[in-house]
Amino acid sequence: MATPQPAASADGCATAPGAVDSRSGYCKETKTFCSLRPPVPLPPAGSPLSFTAFAFSLLPSPLPAHPALLDAATGETLSFPAFRSQVRALAGGLRSRVGVRRGDVAFVLAPARLDVPVLYFALLSFGAVVSPANPALTAAEVARIVALSDASVAFAVSSTAAKLPAGLPTVLLDSDHFRSFLHNEDRGEVLALETAVVHQSETAAIQYSSGTTGRVKAAALSHRNFTAMAAGSHALAHKPRHGRDRMLLGAPMFHSLGFYYALKGIALGQTTVLVTDTVARRGVKGVVEAAERWAVSEMTASPPVVIGMAKERCDLEALERVVCGGAPLPTTAAEMFRRRFPNVDLCM
Repeated sequence: MATPQPAASADGCATAPGAVDSRSGYCKETKTFCSLRPPVPLPPAGSPLSFTAFAFSLLPSPLPAHPALLDAATGETLSFPAFRSQVRALAGGLRSRVGVRRGDVAFVLAPARLDVPVLYFALLSFGAVVSPANPALTAAEVARIVALSDASVAFAVSSTAAKLPAGLPTVLLDSDHFRSFLHNEDRGEVLALETAVVHQSETAAIQYSSGTTGRVKAAALSHRNFTAMAAGSHALAHKPRHGRDRMLLGAPMFHSLGFYYALKGIALGQTTVLVTDTVARRGVKGVVEAAERWAVSEMTASPPVVIGMAKERCDLEALERVVCGGAPLPTTAAEMFRRRFPNVDLCM
C-alpha cells in the first residue's frame, strides 16, 4: 500500500490559517466546524484501494488469535485467519461462478449471521456495491429498493427470498451452494483479486433512509468514506488488549451504524459479537444479557436498550463505551444511564 499521507481538510479549513477558532474549531471562512485533532493519516486519494484491502492492511501479522466474529446466542466463532480465507474464497466464487462484477449492485436481505460480514468484505474486495436492507420489509418495499438501487444480484436466506422480485438472480446464504463458496479457494481467482483495481472514489455501499419523512431514499458511500472512518477509529483506538476487546453489535448490519461497525470491528482486530435473531427476539433483556455473558468492552445500542441497561440488574464491569443510534435518546435517559454507569462513555 502507498505511504499514508495526512488527509486534506474536506471543508477547506486547512487552507485558511487563522480563520479557525482554536477553542471551538469554528471556521469563519467556510462557516463549518473543523476537528482540532491532528489529521488522520490516509492513503493517497488517487491510489486504487478497496476498503477490504485497507482493513486487512491494518491487522497485525500474524493475525489476532482471538475470534473475529462470535454468535451471541450459540457461541459459534470465526477466527481472523478463517475470516480472511473465506473472504478470498467467496470473492473468487462470486466472480467465477455467479458472475458478479465490479460495479454490480448486490442486494442483501438477511438477518445477522456470521457469514454476512464475510459477504460484505468479499463484495467490497473486487468493487461490487453492497446494498443491505431490512429483512422485515414487505415485498412491495423490497421491490422499490431493488429498483432504486438497480441491483443485479441478491443474497437472501430461505425465509426472506420470497420477498425478492421475480427474475432477480438470488443466492441463498443458508444453502450448501453458498457454503461451498466459502471453502473452495481458486488460486487463479485469488491472484486476479490481488491485482483487481478498485478506486477509492467508487461506490462501496448503498444505504437507505427509514422512510419516516416520505418515500425511502438511497445514499451512496464510497470506499474512501469507509476508509476514512476506519482510519479515524484506528488512530483513536487503545493499545491491543489481547483478545479482551469485544464489541457487541446491537445495531442491525443493514443499518448505517451496524454496517459501519461490522466493517470497523474487523479492521480494528476486535471480536465482533453478533446479536442474532435468537437474542434479538428476547428484546432489551436478551441484548443486555448478551453484553454481560460475553463481557463486552463496547457495544452499539438503540435508545430502548440504553434505557433498559440503566434499569436491568446486570454485571457489565468490562463495559467501557456505548454508541447509541437509530433514534434520539432523551436527556433524562442519558442522565439515568450515566448515574448507573459513571465509568462508561455514552456516545450519541
